[in-house]
Amino acid sequence: MHYMSRLLSIMLVAIALVSGCMALTNKSAGTNVDDTGITASVKTNLASERGMQTLTSIGVDTNRGVVSLNGVVESSTARQQAVEIAQQTSGVKSVINNLQIAARP
Repeated sequence: MHYMSRLLSIMLVAIALVSGCMALTNKSAGTNVDDTGITASVKTNLASERGMQTLTSIGVDTNRGVVSLNGVVESSTARQQAVEIAQQTSGVKSVINNLQIAARP
């Protein structure tokens, strides 16, 4: 009997946590985890690109598999390369390119 009440308590806490997560973000806990993983993968892939220092300073945000790239890069080549890297990352549905090209002095 004690085991059943403990199990029921744990299940109720888990349900409350998941529903609370959905209430705050309008996304399920699984979607939040997926988006976090996609963001981390995109950042890792950008950082591993050789010869492009500014790719490591790009802001990455993911919402339901849609990746937004934000920040300033040194050239249109770097801008396009960042988009291609994000598009090739597993789990990415589409990419919103908000990257700006730095003004040259």
